[in-house]
Amino acid sequence: MAFTIKVNGNAHSLDVDGDTPLLWILRDVLGMTGTKFGCGMALCGACTVHIDGVATRSCITSIDSIGNSEVTTIEAVGTTVAGAKIQKAWLDHEVVQCGYCQSGQIMSASALLARKPQPTDVDIDEAMSGNICRCGTYVRIREAIKLAAQTNK
Repeated sequence: MAFTIKVNGNAHSLDVDGDTPLLWILRDVLGMTGTKFGCGMALCGACTVHIDGVATRSCITSIDSIGNSEVTTIEAVGTTVAGAKIQKAWLDHEVVQCGYCQSGQIMSASALLARKPQPTDVDIDEAMSGNICRCGTYVRIREAIKLAAQTNK
């Protein structure tokens, strides 16, 4: 089937099955490999992207559910105010260890900050609860989110 989706501000015409997960469209069809495959069941958060600003698991989001929505990936999140602050805070706090989960972590954190510029610990817990880091960088992730939020004041 023919679909047109907007990814990072650009329209892309695709000829794929409607039930194809957005993750595979991004990685295999469009060549955007920043979004990672983790579990394929929306349990780990590695595949998180924004759909109209909402953190969404791309591994279970079919292309036919996208419609006219805007998809933002890790490749473009730094062009948003919240994304740029999160990325800088990630570097300042040296969050990344192995790095595999980090694109999903950054996408979830930037969606939180865009929605709630001064998140509480509970807000952070809720927003980040679906993102798993095998290296255990959770303390640095929380510190980075708090640092990014301080720059919003």
